[in-house]
Amino acid sequence: MPSRIGDRSTSDVVVRIRTQEGRDEWIYCHSHILIKKSKYFADRLSDNWPTCQILDSRNCVEVHCEEFDFDHHIIVLRLFYATSDMTVTDICSVKNALGILRVAVELGCPQIVSTCVGYLEAVPWEESEEEEILKIIPRMGSQAESVLARLQPVDALAVAKIFLSAIRFATSSPQSSMNDLKVSAQEQLEYMLTEDDDAPLVTADDEIKSEARQCVNRLLSRFVNLITDLSEADKIESLQVYLNDLSWASQIVTKLEISSDFVYTWVESSVNIVKAVESAFSESSLSGIQLKVLEITSKVLEAIGYATVVLPTLKRLHMVKIWLPFVRNVKSSVDCVASMMTTTICS
Repeated sequence: MPSRIGDRSTSDVVVRIRTQEGRDEWIYCHSHILIKKSKYFADRLSDNWPTCQILDSRNCVEVHCEEFDFDHHIIVLRLFYATSDMTVTDICSVKNALGILRVAVELGCPQIVSTCVGYLEAVPWEESEEEEILKIIPRMGSQAESVLARLQPVDALAVAKIFLSAIRFATSSPQSSMNDLKVSAQEQLEYMLTEDDDAPLVTADDEIKSEARQCVNRLLSRFVNLITDLSEADKIESLQVYLNDLSWASQIVTKLEISSDFVYTWVESSVNIVKAVESAFSESSLSGIQLKVLEITSKVLEAIGYATVVLPTLKRLHMVKIWLPFVRNVKSSVDCVASMMTTTICS
């Protein structure tokens, strides 16, 4: 039968955990487990340690600790008896991980230290937790120092290389089997450019802007070539994929402040885009493609309306003449579908 913590009938060691404030806990343990799991207890229970007390024919090891770490000492002793190895899911919180880590370092428990470090490296930190980590980790030795790697300045050159590689792939129109990888790359690029409390990961210098502009232009060029002939079913399917990519690209060029080429190409291709979509789908049918086209067009018109990209008056008037009828047709389709759904629900 496996040994159980607190089993007085089989224990041969009593661990007494005490604080100056008066908390005092006597825990019945087993020497072979303590020696295996902890260097501290292995030393205390060795023949070379002269002050190990005897209690009821058992060795008694006193551990003095601070009040805030009293419960963590109990947790660590219980972890010694876990039937399976400790995992990051056993820790629950950053505060708990730091407390267990302090005790594990003090008692010389490398396996528990490693798990706590892995947890702290993996989970997000609140600002108050980060301050606590900065106070505690430097005192925990070399095994815990990897936690602080998250706080080191980002290598700008490495980030730029990752960004350029990701945007080339994200705009390359890869095979459908690689769609998940493409979407993942697009999400990563958005994250790298997103500003929150901290600065974005990537600095949009001239090299990054130039490469991003070229990648998006190549994507636009392939899209323009596609809409010249949508007679084949597989091309209609490809159209949806291209529109999804262009919708994403329209956000990226906005964040990088390189919208001009995207806007000019969309304006020049507007007539062909409208013809292609209207020829592939009847006006009475509501399609995701029609809505996606409007989504991209609205972003283009927004750039024009706010003078992010300046166009001559005739070009702006051209956009209104091309897209206003298309918007009306799509709106009527939306209203029709909504009316049919309402009728179905009510009946």
